Amino acid sequence: MTLAAAPDLVTATSLAAAQNENLAEISNVLIYSAMAVYTLAFFAYIAEWIFGSRSKVARTAAALTPRGEAAKKAPAVTVRKEGGTAVLERPKVVVRAATGTRDVPDGPGAHGGDEQGDLFGRVAVSLTVLAFLVEFGGVLTRALSVQRAPWGNMYEFNITFTTTAVGVYVLLLALKKNVRWLGLFLTTTVLLDLGLAVTVLYTESDQLVPALDSYWLYIHVSTAILCGAVFYVGAVGTILYLFKDSYESKLARGGRPGGFATSVMERLPASASLDKFAYRVNAAVFPLWTFTIIAGAIWAGDAWGRYWGWDPKETWSFITWVAYACYLHARATAGWKGRKAAYLALAAFGCWLFNYYGVNIFVSGKHSYADVGMSALTAIGF
Repeated sequence: MTLAAAPDLVTATSLAAAQNENLAEISNVLIYSAMAVYTLAFFAYIAEWIFGSRSKVARTAAALTPRGEAAKKAPAVTVRKEGGTAVLERPKVVVRAATGTRDVPDGPGAHGGDEQGDLFGRVAVSLTVLAFLVEFGGVLTRALSVQRAPWGNMYEFNITFTTTAVGVYVLLLALKKNVRWLGLFLTTTVLLDLGLAVTVLYTESDQLVPALDSYWLYIHVSTAILCGAVFYVGAVGTILYLFKDSYESKLARGGRPGGFATSVMERLPASASLDKFAYRVNAAVFPLWTFTIIAGAIWAGDAWGRYWGWDPKETWSFITWVAYACYLHARATAGWKGRKAAYLALAAFGCWLFNYYGVNIFVSGKHSYADVGMSALTAIGF
């Protein structure tokens, strides 16, 4: 290289660095913008639930739930025609002791059949899609700013994870699945996760440590993020199942839940539907989680010369795999349906959460690439 060419090289390097800084700044603006749109979607989902609580479906559900001893003596209620008159009778809840399921229809959704509620719900979905696109732009510009995959530290993993979780929700809606009831719970946790990312976990864009600079980063980490997003959707379904099952059990015993619980629970899918939804979601993604662990082992062999060393991240990934395997095995062979299986599923997701946050932040090992920093640890009380 001639001395005359040296200034040109320095200038090109400076321009590239400035461009990277600009892209990183654009990424930050897009992430904050996505949070603002998610907040609007959050309020729109709340409006959907509020207007739905005033719907005829919600009012009728509350009115048809007798009080105290009257509930035990109340006749079954159906809708039948006598001439030109419609007669309402209390719906009978049939309990199948053999399988633990009940003949209960799915609720109409958060809007409860109310037109204004449905309008707010459709606005909320539109805002969610817009926020997803803006956040995806933030993830993409973050990747372009460093010319690599955007999951080299906890901040990048978080923004990619939330983008993927919302993407799973949007995909289910596009496939005409009845999952709009997920919207409020999804946007709430996404806002919390992004808030944690931009305050506690934020890291300036930088190049990867040598051990992570591999094409396996695209294979192993991308599948781990997708699995986590789907596991999250399954966990939300499981939690809602537990609430709905308690509600249905109380009705079956002749009890009378509170007005708020009645208004909300009557608009959700039946407990059997929520249980089936959570099971199918977890079962569908479990093979991909198995592949994620295998891909990580192959990458470890390339990077460190051994496939498995019981590093904390490896250990908790395996524990998570075992927990979900136990859940799926119990459902498939032992006939566990309902609350027992739900507790297993939540325990498995708890293992995944600890593997995601706990191991990365608080446990040192070969996978300690979180780059959270001492200031972040001080911010959360350590």
